[in-house]
Amino acid sequence: MAASMADMFWRCAVPKAAQRSVEVRHIGSGKGKGLFATRTIRKGETIFQERPLVSSQFQWNALYRYRACDHCLRSLETAVENAKRLSGNAHVNLPHPELCTIQNGLHQQCPDCQVSYCSAECLKAARDQYHQVLCLGSARDNPAHPLNKLEEAWRNMHYPPETASIMLMARMVATVKQAKDKDWWLQLFTQFCSKTANEEEEIVHKLLGDKFKGQLDHLRRLFTEALHEERVSRWFTPEGFRSLFALVGTNGQGIGTSSLSRWVHACDALELPARERERLDTLIDQLYKDIEKETGEFLNCEGSGLFLLQSCSNHSCVPNAEASFPDNNFLLHMTALEDIKPGEEICISYLDCCQRDRSRHSRHKTLRENYLFICSCPKCLSQAEDPDVTSEEEDEDAELEETDDAELEDEMTDV
Repeated sequence: MAASMADMFWRCAVPKAAQRSVEVRHIGSGKGKGLFATRTIRKGETIFQERPLVSSQFQWNALYRYRACDHCLRSLETAVENAKRLSGNAHVNLPHPELCTIQNGLHQQCPDCQVSYCSAECLKAARDQYHQVLCLGSARDNPAHPLNKLEEAWRNMHYPPETASIMLMARMVATVKQAKDKDWWLQLFTQFCSKTANEEEEIVHKLLGDKFKGQLDHLRRLFTEALHEERVSRWFTPEGFRSLFALVGTNGQGIGTSSLSRWVHACDALELPARERERLDTLIDQLYKDIEKETGEFLNCEGSGLFLLQSCSNHSCVPNAEASFPDNNFLLHMTALEDIKPGEEICISYLDCCQRDRSRHSRHKTLRENYLFICSCPKCLSQAEDPDVTSEEEDEDAELEETDDAELEDEMTDV
């Protein structure tokens, strides 16, 4: 596609409000695209808001009764329902119930398969984009249905903590199937960064691990049985399926929603007498201790989505922006962590705070294993002469590498 056509496509695909703040530029073969400020952006300012092209809740997350809207991932539990389930205490009672934003009276279900949505608007949006293809109707609980077989196979290959979803790929196919302008959606999906064949192999290995890597072809056959579409027939070939898998693995942004977290933030904003504030903070602290004992770190309704603008944000170990989901749904807010000048690249971090404080060698090891690149941000360049060894503290943590991988996902899904 010619450069002028590409520019026209981005202008049509990117929300007008975002266009006033950012632009996408091609940096080079190493980094690909980058996101740059087109105006002065102040610390704490929302740079842009963005809905995903497609999103999906993680399969194990849904199976463990984290009830979320099937379209926007908004938690369907009230704050007190959320607190009771996570703490395992049916007698939990929360003060200030008026601060909970969940409205059960607005919830809707697909009349055919009973999948739940937070509103009539989300039900309609899902049906209009992809749900007509994916609706199981009366076969929702039939384990022999091709889609159910696909989901079961995926769960058996990808245990928690989850980092991707086969249903994100299914919704991509279903979107193309339902679309009147199939070329438009195909062009949207091709905007996401791609990898070489060797890099794709590494991504597949990282997502599935040694145990299940050989079963990728089994997953592809189930995917084909459930969803084959001639217009995207390449996605169903061994090479194309691996590429699709890598696209989702590389570009998928974790999404986390929580009605309890939203209630806590609202409580924090209350102006209360000192004694009442102390009682409320003590109650919340104890609640989270109880939840940690019962549920551990899995607090949110979690899933992933493909975001056109966010996916263009490159990594830095000293990020000037961060993505979050403060609206308790899939609407991504990109917020400035410091003042950003016109023409300056907008970078996020793929590492959590603790990982960013580690040595350059440790950061590079994590980024190379999870994202297949070597960071050259200002912090890494300033530490270029540091020895390529981890600190004693990091050596003690070496046995917790699996936990670190989980923290990567937690950082992306924090509300």
